[in-house]
Amino acid sequence: MTTHDSLFESIRELVMRHSPSGLESEVDELLRARFDAVGVAVHSDLSGNLIAKIPGEDGGRLAITAHKDEIGAIVTEVQGEGRLKVRKLGGSFPWVYGEGVVDLLGDSGVVSGVLSFGSRHVSHASPQHALKDNAPLRWADAWIETKLSGAELVEAGVRPGTRMVIGRHRKAPFRLKDHIASYTLDNKASLAILLELARRVRKPRPDLYLVASAKEEVGAVGALFFTQRQPLDALIALEICPIAPEYSIMDGPTPVLLAEDSHGLYDHGLNVMLRAVAARCDIPLQMAVINGFGSDGSIAMKEGHVPRAACLGFPTQNTHGFEIAHLGAISNCIDILEAAACQESFS
Repeated sequence: MTTHDSLFESIRELVMRHSPSGLESEVDELLRARFDAVGVAVHSDLSGNLIAKIPGEDGGRLAITAHKDEIGAIVTEVQGEGRLKVRKLGGSFPWVYGEGVVDLLGDSGVVSGVLSFGSRHVSHASPQHALKDNAPLRWADAWIETKLSGAELVEAGVRPGTRMVIGRHRKAPFRLKDHIASYTLDNKASLAILLELARRVRKPRPDLYLVASAKEEVGAVGALFFTQRQPLDALIALEICPIAPEYSIMDGPTPVLLAEDSHGLYDHGLNVMLRAVAARCDIPLQMAVINGFGSDGSIAMKEGHVPRAACLGFPTQNTHGFEIAHLGAISNCIDILEAAACQESFS
């Protein structure tokens, strides 16, 4: 039994570990320790994926993936007086973060700076004037103030290519009754699901691969590497699912199963199976078709790496921002996947 309190704490621990795309070692360290604590061996591949295999009984091969990278930005230019220019890494927007502290993951340590947009008390002569009423805020309009000298930035290993993420002290999750609110629930909450599955599942029917996939936010790079080399009968991606007026996704404890996203259709037969499993667990499911979205599953199936893929997720407000999700929906995803792995044949 997974309580909301224990699930919140598991997600909190994961959220507080920085893991921008391609620089995911902080969360890797925690994941390795958590898998080891429940007696499940995990290994990494050359793409940076962390993979746990739990041997099955019927010869089938199922992968459940949750990506471990988060969105952020990447330094493009080191200017004078400790000022840096950045561009997005994944689907990040400066107005979502707002002015405030960000962390730069330098080669020699973390350097904090302030994401800045300029003063508000300006005339028409200032470029910032248009941002008050007429123009959207872009990364090109923003910069990071560190107040460090060029030599100090060099010593810290801050350079073009350095990753930027939201400041660690701004990441701490907040509890809203049965909801969790936090940056990077995409996809740290799904990693918590993987870890709980590793704790619970001991005798799956198929060989079960629990994959913390790398570099998903920049093209599902890790999942494509894994699925190109590991034959599978099916892949289920764990994800957030956006609550937006154009989708029929409702907030609350009911998980979401996707029929289609921007990369194509999910497998109908696999979705039928998951719906049947959920019904046996007395867990309702929402079905949705969404745009502006992709997952390890849809991208791997589109590329011909897996024959069948599905995407199971939890309804989320403010996606790619300060996200809010119901802990019950996350818990219900765990129950559905545990039942599917232990009851169903995927070969």
